[in-house]
Amino acid sequence: MNYKSVEDLNADARRLAASLPRDIDLVAGIPRSGLLAANLLCLHLDVPMVDIDGLCEGRLFDTGSRFDRRDSLDEFDSVLVVDDSVLTGGQMTETRDRLAQRDLPFDITYGAVYISPEGHRHVDYWGEVVRTPRIFEWNILHHTRLSDFCVDIDGVLCRDPTPAENDDGDDYREFLTTVEPNFVPKQRIGCLVTSRLERYRPETERWLAENGFRYDRLVMMDVPDMETRRKLGNYGQYKADVYESTDADLFIESDPKQAAEIRRRTNRPVFCYETNEMLNPGIVGRSQRRVTEGASAIRAEPVMGPARAAYQFSRRCYHRLLRSKRARNR
Repeated sequence: MNYKSVEDLNADARRLAASLPRDIDLVAGIPRSGLLAANLLCLHLDVPMVDIDGLCEGRLFDTGSRFDRRDSLDEFDSVLVVDDSVLTGGQMTETRDRLAQRDLPFDITYGAVYISPEGHRHVDYWGEVVRTPRIFEWNILHHTRLSDFCVDIDGVLCRDPTPAENDDGDDYREFLTTVEPNFVPKQRIGCLVTSRLERYRPETERWLAENGFRYDRLVMMDVPDMETRRKLGNYGQYKADVYESTDADLFIESDPKQAAEIRRRTNRPVFCYETNEMLNPGIVGRSQRRVTEGASAIRAEPVMGPARAAYQFSRRCYHRLLRSKRARNR
């Protein structure tokens, strides 16, 4: 799983800014995630910022005293329209078509910090090719592929119970029914995996429904009580077994130790919510898993399996050549 944090975005936006033409004097961000990228680029280019609606309406963001002599879009000549990333190019194409209809008096170019291997067709400037599967810190819990993820509950969707609340009795039931959500994803979650006991399923399902969580499956630990669960201490193994039994692409886990164990046991990517870290399997683990999955694919599809592998290899080679050519032309 290719992952970019906000820290990565800032560093990559800075590198992109250094490669851009010096005559860009305004950056326009495509909502929503593009506004974050645009803000960072503005800082590194030292130019004002606007969103797409503002660009169309002649409305500049309030910039305080830093650009107090530039309060009209009539004073700008070269605009960079930017998004955080381009995957299929749909949003960038829609924005380009919208601006083309406005007959705006600027030289407009288009860019993104991250693009897919095909994304260069839709932009003039980009920072880095990031292949799928990919995920970003700023959209991981609202991603359209959340239905392909396993997600922990306590520590992710809500806070963990305090020691006093975690009494396996009335205080714990009170926690389960009244705890405030950290957030409610707009997308449907594939599989909720929690160490909560199976006997607390009614309270858990009621809390999820009342707070608007949508999900396909809820897996809970089937042991008689918390004392038994503590003695077993097999939280990471239990979650790894569930992850292994699914086709999920990612496990989002709150606890760092459990996240590391899940990754080690499954050789699959795990995102640790507490440390904001993507734990990818090592080279050996990835190779072992790819061999296993490749053999399964060939058995299932003797013709198409090898054909897909050849296509993916040729696509990687093409984009290595494209990056090399771009570097030589700089």
